[in-house]
Amino acid sequence: MATSKRVQTLRLLAFFVCVFAHRFPALGAHPLLGAEKLTKVHFFLHDTLSGSKPSAVLIAHRENHTGVPNDPTPFGTAFVIDDPLTAGPELDSGVVGNAQGLYVSSGRTLSRRALQRSSFVVLEKPLAVVGGRGAFRLARGFAQLRTHYLNTTNGDAVIEYDVTLLHY
Repeated sequence: MATSKRVQTLRLLAFFVCVFAHRFPALGAHPLLGAEKLTKVHFFLHDTLSGSKPSAVLIAHRENHTGVPNDPTPFGTAFVIDDPLTAGPELDSGVVGNAQGLYVSSGRTLSRRALQRSSFVVLEKPLAVVGGRGAFRLARGFAQLRTHYLNTTNGDAVIEYDVTLLHY
């Protein structure tokens, strides 16, 4: 599923840009790094391919694409992103950060029949978290991602993240 693979890639990328966190008491201590902390993060990633101000822009695609017609994210396409992360599912709910970087659509097929029934597709995906940087150096944990909104015509998506981390 090309769109599903793109959404999964965005979910993983957005985790590494986490800035909206609630800290809990220390769980353990490392002799050099200090006390281990538990952090829970909840936010929404807005990936917009359409309109006059997209947050994701196509920068490369393969020649002679023969995939699904009108697929906004066909196999082999690369995007540069500056996706806002918000506290709620609406874009005006308060920006808490941005996911910036690149992603590549790596899925070869897309099941349009399953996606055309509704713009709101509930896809759930657990992801393991290993590593991080800054305050999340040596982090480990898990993220539960849910597709809050997906427009299968233009590729716009809103992904909900619930992340639980152990870090120093």
